[in-house]
Amino acid sequence: MPRSDDSSHVLVASFVWNLAMSDPDDPELPSAGALRCMALLIARALDDDAGPSWLRRHQNVYIPYYAAHVIGSYTIRVPSLAALAVEEGAVAPLLGLMRGSMTWVEQRVAVRALGHLASYDATYPAVARHADELVPLAMHIASACLGRVYAEFLAVSPPQRERYHRDLLTRGLGGAETENRKAEEWASQLQCWSLYLLSCFAFRDRRTHGLVCRDAEFLNDLCRMWGGVVNADSPAGAGLMRLLCRSRVGRCSIVACPRVVDSLCSLSRSSDDWQYMGIDCLLLLLDDPVTRLRAANIAAPCLVDLAELRCLGPRKNVGDAIARSLLQQQQQQLDNYDDTSPQNLSQEAELAIKNLWVLKIERKEREEAMSLDELGKRKALAALKKQEGNEKFYTGDLEGAMASYTEALELCPLKRRKDRVVLYSNRAQCRLLLREPDAAVSDATRALSLPRQANGHGKSLWRRSQAYDMKGMAKESLMDCLMFANRWWFEEKKGSGAKLPYYVVRMINKQMGAAWLFADAALRSKVVNKDGDVDGDGGGGGGGDEWEEEEEEEEEEEEEEEEEEEEEEDNVLETSVSGKLLTISP
Repeated sequence: MPRSDDSSHVLVASFVWNLAMSDPDDPELPSAGALRCMALLIARALDDDAGPSWLRRHQNVYIPYYAAHVIGSYTIRVPSLAALAVEEGAVAPLLGLMRGSMTWVEQRVAVRALGHLASYDATYPAVARHADELVPLAMHIASACLGRVYAEFLAVSPPQRERYHRDLLTRGLGGAETENRKAEEWASQLQCWSLYLLSCFAFRDRRTHGLVCRDAEFLNDLCRMWGGVVNADSPAGAGLMRLLCRSRVGRCSIVACPRVVDSLCSLSRSSDDWQYMGIDCLLLLLDDPVTRLRAANIAAPCLVDLAELRCLGPRKNVGDAIARSLLQQQQQQLDNYDDTSPQNLSQEAELAIKNLWVLKIERKEREEAMSLDELGKRKALAALKKQEGNEKFYTGDLEGAMASYTEALELCPLKRRKDRVVLYSNRAQCRLLLREPDAAVSDATRALSLPRQANGHGKSLWRRSQAYDMKGMAKESLMDCLMFANRWWFEEKKGSGAKLPYYVVRMINKQMGAAWLFADAALRSKVVNKDGDVDGDGGGGGGGDEWEEEEEEEEEEEEEEEEEEEEEEDNVLETSVSGKLLTISP
């Protein structure tokens, strides 16, 4: 095939592609020379003398895509097939495609195949020989691919798009809407696979950390690379940042970019699947004496909200690890304190850590020494203060209600986690209505850290989503809103056939537009894309404006399960949509 010219070659390449996709572990075709054939076909397409004319004949323009995809499929799981691909000379042609010698479509499958080859011990050296070129190239692709795909495909009217791109995206089925959806998915994959290739280098050779970290602009871009909703199973930028945080040069470079540290704080206080990676990165920064102080000044006020987090997926005692790291910072601060030194903690960080000390050490010891009767009295007083706060809220005294909830939190025993969830969530609602989004995020995060299942309190998710919306943080708001919707469908309304509340749908639609992968590219190109418009009317409906009667819910729950601290209160949601009270009960 590589040395002949026949119109049937594209059919053969498509057939091999189908076989590789259906059974990538089958060694029969690779052993028969399929990988060598695919590598030679790519090399022919890239040949300066014969390539352009050969690609224009028949349907040969499809062949480089199929060939690179075949190599990537056969090397996805079997190390021996990956070694065979290297022996057959696949690295150089793939590198040529990755340089952008053709288009972003071929670039995508080339990055995928090189990422597979870089993931195995046996084949990594063959890829690492090109590290000086591959690392900057992968960084450039990850940063620029969304803009390129938008400019070369999405911003172009369907009739003017490359015909073979449209065919590869849709397989001949579907119109412009399907093309746009698949182009977004492929662009996200191109970005995430470029980051995966960088992660392979960062994991195996820490010397590459210097190559990545010397570009501060890339680090600032990295914190915004999240894969989108269409590629939620990839850790994207968070995964690479966690690897960079495992070296001193990486930690110093990241802590030198306050925007990156701030993005890690936002990730750690979200319901994103990769929340634990944000926490890991911050703990690595705090555990390094060189980066500890600068990281603590930014991260401490955020991490204290997670200090009571018990489990996060398979990880246990996450909050205790956070508390140990922050309290170690306080102890070192006290040991080295100097009134004239500019290297002391900021007032905000110092106050946050002191409050954590009171909560985790002093108050815990004090309550352990109390009798059961005294704890019972404190519980009763906390309930009275909570009722007082509810009454003040009903009369519109938001500051008074907030003060009552604060007093109730100081009285409520730490072991009454369920009661404290309600108090924090109610106080978050007060702060939300007072237009204090930062404080609302803090209280809602504390409420979400207390249940046995992290991020398992529906009302707090919705309130934090609204607070993030006020702050203009579309991705974080979207993640909380989707988590809230997920709980609504699969836990609260399972089997009832109830519809998702309208105000939640509005919020999701708004944030999907604002967090659209191509939002920045569309803004830069000043091209109006109606599918990507952001609804500017607030999108939250008024869904959180009406008070939710938490006390009645708590009383119903306590009648059923008095002593189960990990159980959530009954989720009866009352909210206002267009001024009308909407009650949705289980």
